Amino acid sequence: MSQEINVQRIFAKLTERFNADNASGIEAVFQFTLEDADSFYLDVRQQQLTAAWGQHKDPDITLRLNEETLVNVIMGEQDGMSAYMKGLLRAEGNVMLATRLGKLFKR
Repeated sequence: MSQEINVQRIFAKLTERFNADNASGIEAVFQFTLEDADSFYLDVRQQQLTAAWGQHKDPDITLRLNEETLVNVIMGEQDGMSAYMKGLLRAEGNVMLATRLGKLFKR
């Protein structure tokens, strides 16, 4: 029986799936503010990832969404742009960073 994919399981896999080669030139904090689950942020500096629970005091981009949308995007069941266009995902700050986010992690 497979385990349900949720924000805790996604968070636990972030560092092992991080693709440092694709992080070249990115120095940014990605805040994930979830409506119905714990929020977290990713700090990418010098091709290294630090992931932490909570709210960062000064993120470069904030992505606001619910847990279901996050899971669907991570699992490839929904494209991030389509979630944005449908109003399921809101981006605040340097929204161009969102276009690079998918390349930072291996599937």
